[in-house]
Amino acid sequence: MSYDENAVLDTIEKVSKSVVNISTVKLVHNIFYQAVPVGGMGSGTIIDTDGLILTNNHVVGGAEKINVTLWNNQVLEGTIAGSCAIHDIAVVRVNAKDLQSAQLGDSDKLRVGQHVYAIGNPFGLAGGPSVTSGVVSAINRTIDSERGLIENLVQTDASINPGNSGGPLVDMAGKVVAISTAIIPYAQGIGFAIPINSAKSCTDDILTQGARRNPWLGIVGLSLTKEIARYYGLPVDHGVLVTKVAEGSPAEAADMADGDIILQIGNVELRRIEDLVAQVHKRKVGENVRIFALRNGREHFFELKLSEAP
Repeated sequence: MSYDENAVLDTIEKVSKSVVNISTVKLVHNIFYQAVPVGGMGSGTIIDTDGLILTNNHVVGGAEKINVTLWNNQVLEGTIAGSCAIHDIAVVRVNAKDLQSAQLGDSDKLRVGQHVYAIGNPFGLAGGPSVTSGVVSAINRTIDSERGLIENLVQTDASINPGNSGGPLVDMAGKVVAISTAIIPYAQGIGFAIPINSAKSCTDDILTQGARRNPWLGIVGLSLTKEIARYYGLPVDHGVLVTKVAEGSPAEAADMADGDIILQIGNVELRRIEDLVAQVHKRKVGENVRIFALRNGREHFFELKLSEAP
């Protein structure tokens, strides 16, 4: 694909002025139960001219002190406006006006093979943020990190080191399509990022409620495969086999039971457990959903209202 390199470089230079360094101080307890200050570092993306900065929850979560360094080396004190741990997103607020904010894109339009650039400001050094380039290697990745399951990630071969966590992943037009995360300790040669549409949804909840209220269905399940279906003599080889229903959950209230096979939520067909998790997380607490399932080989519908995750 041909493109004007100078135009792309000008765009990256402009976006870089929206990328900040975030340094934190957290208190941890040593073996003698003494509180010891520990420094941390990451990046952030300015999303509002009046001082809202998008970053990773693991960068600022639990921080006693947050300093934000702008592209021109100006240092501001930051506070956490709210967080969405399930997507590893947090919003930091600084007392400033007329900041240069990044333009947010639409991550639903991302395509495998698309060129992207990861921008970070890991040290707040003179010379501005650092840039690495790559392509979108995959979308809708689900990763089991040390902080739990993170769904719907963008995978890229652009280098994302811990200092770049919270910085933007931008397309060739300079629009932020994802927020980089270095939360995956075993990733080598590949990087992951939270789609910007997920980050937008989290930000909306944070600004209106102070935190993301995560919807909850209340089942434990596993993805059906041909091997599992053959072993247990099941009528289908896809979907989600319910192995446990949580007490007091919406699933229990709707009379779901172990052994049910969930095939569809709303109008969306489910092939595996990750599809179900992604669909639940796209919805709101209190939203009514209709689930199509098989019970003992017969079609069964469940009507339920999602509650807030405990």
